[in-house]
Amino acid sequence: MRYRRLGDSDLEISEISLGSWLTFSGGIQAEQTRACTEAALDAGINFFDTANVYGRGAAEEAWGEILSKHPRDSYLLATKVWGQMSDTDQGLSAAQIAKQIDASLRRLRTDHVDLYQAHRFDTTVPIEETVEALQLVVRQGKARYLGFSEWTAEQIRAALDLAGPGLFVSSQPQYSMLWQAPEAEVFALSAANGISQVVWSPLAQGVLTGKYKPGQPLPPDSRFASDVMSGSKDLVLSDAILEAVQRLVPIADGLGMSLPAMALAWVLRRGEVASAITGASRPEQVRANADASGVALPADALARIDAALGTVAVKTPTLAPFAQEGVLHRP
Repeated sequence: MRYRRLGDSDLEISEISLGSWLTFSGGIQAEQTRACTEAALDAGINFFDTANVYGRGAAEEAWGEILSKHPRDSYLLATKVWGQMSDTDQGLSAAQIAKQIDASLRRLRTDHVDLYQAHRFDTTVPIEETVEALQLVVRQGKARYLGFSEWTAEQIRAALDLAGPGLFVSSQPQYSMLWQAPEAEVFALSAANGISQVVWSPLAQGVLTGKYKPGQPLPPDSRFASDVMSGSKDLVLSDAILEAVQRLVPIADGLGMSLPAMALAWVLRRGEVASAITGASRPEQVRANADASGVALPADALARIDAALGTVAVKTPTLAPFAQEGVLHRP
C-alpha cells in the first residue's frame, strides 16, 4: 500500500481507503462488516470514511465497535455532517454541528475524528455560521482537520474567502472514469488552496467491475439487486454506460489487470487525488482493491480508455445528488 499526503495536513492516508456508504449502513451483516474492516487493516488501508447519516448512525456504530479494538493511532477516521438524522435534525447550523459531532463521537467510541466533513453545502444557513461552527469543532479537539463533499466552486470560494486556504484539507467528490465532472473546476481550485481529493464511487457503485452486462438481468448477489443498496444506481446505470464498460474489458486484459484495478489506477493517476474510497461486501474485494495502489497506467492505455468511453462520461460541472447551488451570507 502506498500513501499520500492529505492536502496541507500532516495526515498520510492510504491510496485506497474503505467507505461505509451503502454496505456497512445496513447493506451487509455485522460479521461481513468486521471481516472487510479487518481485511482493510491487514492490507495497509488506514483511512476509513463514514457519515452520521449512513443508516442514521448504524455505520458509525459498526465501526465504533470494530475499530475501537485497535490502537487509535493505527487508523484515520473520517465522518460527515449535514444529512437528515431525524425530522428536526439536519444541516450545517451551529447547533446541528455541535450536536452531531458529539453524537458521532459517541457512536464511533472515540474522542476525536481525524477528518470532519460537511456532507453537502447548506444553502439555508449563512456560510459564516457554518465555518465558525466547524472551526470550533477543531479548536475543541473533536476533529483534527476539516473537509467538504460535493460543494460547488462558488461555495468553496466563499468559505475560503472567509477563513483562508487553511480551512479545509479535503474535498470528497464523486469521481471515476464515468464521472469526471470535478476535473472541470474543483480539482484546480482545491489544489491551489492545499486541498486534496478523497473521491467516492471510483468504481461507479460497481459498474466498473464489469459484472453488469447490457441487456442482461442484474446479478442476484449484486449491489443493484439489493433493495437496501440500489437507491443511487440511476447515476451510473444505463445501456450506453454498460456498453462502454464492456469496451474497457479488453484494455484491462491487455494490461494484465482486472477492470476494477484499472479503474482505480485511472483515478489515482491524478496527483490531486489522495485516496479512492472503495466499498466492499467481502474481504476478497477489499484485498483486490488494495492491490491497485501504486499501479501506473501507460499513456497509450489512457488514450484507449478515453476512446472506449466515447461520450458517456460526465465531464462538465454537475450538481451531486442533494446538492444545491448558491451561498447565503449574514446580513
